[in-house]
Amino acid sequence: MSWIENRFEEGLIVTSLDFMINWGRKNSIWPMTFGLACCAIEMMAVGASRFDLDRFGAGAFRATPRQADLMIVAGTVNYKMASRLKRLYHQMPDPKYVIAMGACTVGGGPYFKYGYNVVKGVDLVVPVDVYVPGCPPRPEALMEGIMRLQDKISAKTIGLPRGARAAAENRPLIATAPAAV
Repeated sequence: MSWIENRFEEGLIVTSLDFMINWGRKNSIWPMTFGLACCAIEMMAVGASRFDLDRFGAGAFRATPRQADLMIVAGTVNYKMASRLKRLYHQMPDPKYVIAMGACTVGGGPYFKYGYNVVKGVDLVVPVDVYVPGCPPRPEALMEGIMRLQDKISAKTIGLPRGARAAAENRPLIATAPAAV
């Protein structure tokens, strides 16, 4: 028998604040659709009843960045579209996440060598959390990417990581010499 058993009244839940916040965030992901090419058809299929994305807490696709916390970039990103993509990303509330879906989004796809107007990876425009490869990736691959994003959200902390304060206190101070006059 554990030392903590039978010490609290029935129905009391003891947990950390990090666990509760991360549980709420990972089970209520609201993706914003940003379909640019053929990968968008596969992204739409994930939202349909056959794959049932609602069971992961990510089924409410939003059409506005102010109501979304996940941007799924699906398709070829051109330089003309990159500025709009960045603007939409900055309009999203924090914390925000990005999934790059498809070979064209991840690294330029078949247009990499000769497409002068194609961005050679969306990570040059916005920071990407999860990459989903394929041309086009299957809906199951996007669901796997969302599950990997949920794992990443679960590992976040709202405070400093363990030992960060002690490491900062023990770090030697580096003094710079004043500039010569």
